[in-house]
Amino acid sequence: MTPDFMLLYVNDPAASARFYGDILGRQPVNASDGFVMFEARPGLMLGLWRKETVTPAANLPGGFEMGLPVESDADVDRVASDWAARGVPIVQPPEDIGFGRTFTALDPDGHRLRVYKPALRQ
Repeated sequence: MTPDFMLLYVNDPAASARFYGDILGRQPVNASDGFVMFEARPGLMLGLWRKETVTPAANLPGGFEMGLPVESDADVDRVASDWAARGVPIVQPPEDIGFGRTFTALDPDGHRLRVYKPALRQ
């Protein structure tokens, strides 16, 4: 099996669609009142489902973090600055940690978005 779909439970699919459309730079491939779907990349879909209508009802104990790789350390810093200027909450400013350069932001529902450039291993 190969995962091909990420599903986020959200309060307002239209607001989340605007947020993800803006940061991903693309339009949804499907949208209704309670559900919006994006192609995150070929072979991987991102669904945004109004959490009050999820069947069966979801009672989630943990959180979600989406990893978004970029090409360079400078891209990490550039994206962080761009998102901060757009009002996206940055909960971890750009820094170098064990696996590379990274920052963490939050979507409108508090899901974590980690932008990163892995360190080159020798």
